[in-house]
Amino acid sequence: MKFQKEEIDQLERKYRLNLINSISGIKPANLIGTKSLENQENVAVFSSVVHLGSNPAQLGFIMRPQMEVPRDTYPNILDTGYYTINHISESFIKKAHFTSAKLKRGESEFDRMKLGSEYIGDFFAPFVKESQVKIGMKYQESLPLPNGCFFVIGSVELLVFPDQAINELGQLDLEGYAGVGIAGLNSYYGLQKLETFPYVREDEIPEFE
Repeated sequence: MKFQKEEIDQLERKYRLNLINSISGIKPANLIGTKSLENQENVAVFSSVVHLGSNPAQLGFIMRPQMEVPRDTYPNILDTGYYTINHISESFIKKAHFTSAKLKRGESEFDRMKLGSEYIGDFFAPFVKESQVKIGMKYQESLPLPNGCFFVIGSVELLVFPDQAINELGQLDLEGYAGVGIAGLNSYYGLQKLETFPYVREDEIPEFE
């Protein structure tokens, strides 16, 4: 199957939405937790978290355009400056997925989807108790994108994960705690480690056939 640009533009809306959202392959599956200044908790699923740098440690994610009545995540981040990123595991993918629902103002996804809310030390924003890898983030800036979305940049302030989930090189074992990825908008895939390769130096490149 082959689509030219003009053909892509003319595809049925939902078909095009699913195709373009899945064409980039497996994306990270995370829940982003926030809390308002009035202490109202919010958690929502995101598949756009990306690594920006390790020194300083920074992560970014894509926030959809904010409508006349914005969703809670972005206002909470702007108001308080803090949020959490929580890896999704196989054991709670259904609960995690349904946090994408548009709930009434003031209704918490933690409560509705029966997800545990957890606070670590004096970090302001709530973590997801069921998550094996928890990241505390401090908001830095948002960059407007051409499509009306925002690229939200934050610094890593706190990391929490099981001792057995990391090796002596600092590499996380995503398969070991049944981490998942997202393809498109609503398909979840298990993660299986296939191979680990060395840092590539030109004089160490093998002869490929």
